[in-house]
Amino acid sequence: MRLITPALLETLLRLLHLCRKELVAVFMDPASRSILIVPPLLQALLFGYAATFDLNQVPYAVVDQSHGPHVRQLLDRLDGGGQFILKARPATPALTEELISAGEVVLVLHFPPDFESRLAAGQAAPVMLILDGRNSTTAGTAAAQLQAVVTDFNARLGRAAAVQLEARAWFNPNLETRWNILPGLIASISMMQTMMLAALSVAREREQGTFDQLLVTPYTPLQIMVGKCIPSMLIGLLQASLILLICRFWFGIPLQGSLGLLYLGLLCFTLAVVGIGLSISALSTSMQQAMLYTFVLLMPLVLLSGLSTPVRNMPEVLQWATWINPLRFAVDLVRRVYLEGAGLSLVAIDFLPFLVIACLTLPLAAWMFRHRLA
Repeated sequence: MRLITPALLETLLRLLHLCRKELVAVFMDPASRSILIVPPLLQALLFGYAATFDLNQVPYAVVDQSHGPHVRQLLDRLDGGGQFILKARPATPALTEELISAGEVVLVLHFPPDFESRLAAGQAAPVMLILDGRNSTTAGTAAAQLQAVVTDFNARLGRAAAVQLEARAWFNPNLETRWNILPGLIASISMMQTMMLAALSVAREREQGTFDQLLVTPYTPLQIMVGKCIPSMLIGLLQASLILLICRFWFGIPLQGSLGLLYLGLLCFTLAVVGIGLSISALSTSMQQAMLYTFVLLMPLVLLSGLSTPVRNMPEVLQWATWINPLRFAVDLVRRVYLEGAGLSLVAIDFLPFLVIACLTLPLAAWMFRHRLA
């Protein structure tokens, strides 16, 4: 009994030729080669450098009302470890609020006036530790490392718990991770859907053969582009509203800032995202290509947004790269308005990248529509 019949052999040969054709089609197309090679390399580099929870060069401030030798010794040990960098020495505790609200420091150490006298009398000397709770992971890790430095300092003094840290987290009193993650998802999830819808809008018309029919209508290319923008923006804002409702009423995260300012920022952000999506759609010839381009772009945007890891922990070259990432400024705006209650004067800088990206990508998409149809 023959195991391989002529019919089976013919079927295997056909499958072999079909696989060869598909492989040749993929590797002969420069765009396909780029999609196969560039994204894995890019994602590996981004995960290796950007997606890290290690604390390097944590900025902090000190309010020293004691001015004693033990304060200098403790700060020398803190700076000598290489993980903490002293950024400011405000004269009064009231000046620390501006430093934390602006994101210039992660924590503040406050040494009271009786710190030295308590140590000299053999009493416990409390030190107030103020943490920026908007990033609970960073704040918790920094507090733990600071406690290790204080424990070692107490051991060298030969006293048990001579210096005691009394921690207080601003904007996130219990240092709950969801307070950090969920407000950022208001921007990130809406971006994913908005960009995908915008990227598929024109590509779908081309693939179905209805785009040429749309062009013979009385609508101008600008009107067509606006008609593609609005539905994507509405769906993106609707998804952002859904996440906002979940944050506020399901998880009980209080909204500290203005709801109108929050939606104004999200509106400008979705406009920039739609511009990127329409540029992808104008560049793509099919829905599959548009989806591939979108997925390739989404991963770097999310990793370089500061959603999970602080931007300050990334290498300097990647920190510069985040300036062209609208999601970075959207996450910053949503967190500051939602958790901190920041006003327009404090988050106005976040609107500038949205407007710049929209002013560049929307005309680019319109130009590519006309250029490809010429």
